[in-house]
Amino acid sequence: MSTPLDSPSLEGTTLTEERLASTDDGDHERFAHYVQKDKIVESAVTGKPVRALCGKKWVPGRDPSKFPVCPECEAIFSGLKSGKPNGSDGDS
Repeated sequence: MSTPLDSPSLEGTTLTEERLASTDDGDHERFAHYVQKDKIVESAVTGKPVRALCGKKWVPGRDPSKFPVCPECEAIFSGLKSGKPNGSDGDS
C-alpha cells in the first residue's frame, strides 16, 4: 500500500483539470442591444434586469462591443431619431 509520501515528487508540476461549462443561456443569436444608460448603471449596481428597445429582458454581463447590434433595436432607434413611428416609412 502506498501513501502520498511514497508517491513521486510533483514539485514544480502544474496539475490542470479541464472543465467544459455551458455559458449558453439559450440565446443562440447574441446581439448588443440598445438600453437606456441609466438602466444599465442601475442594473450593474442592483442586478436588476434591463429591457432593450426590442423587448429583450436580461441582466447585462458581457462586453457589447463583441457582438453585432440587434437589427430590431437598431430599426426602432432609427425610427426614434427620425421621429417616425416604428415600421413607418413616412409615406402615410
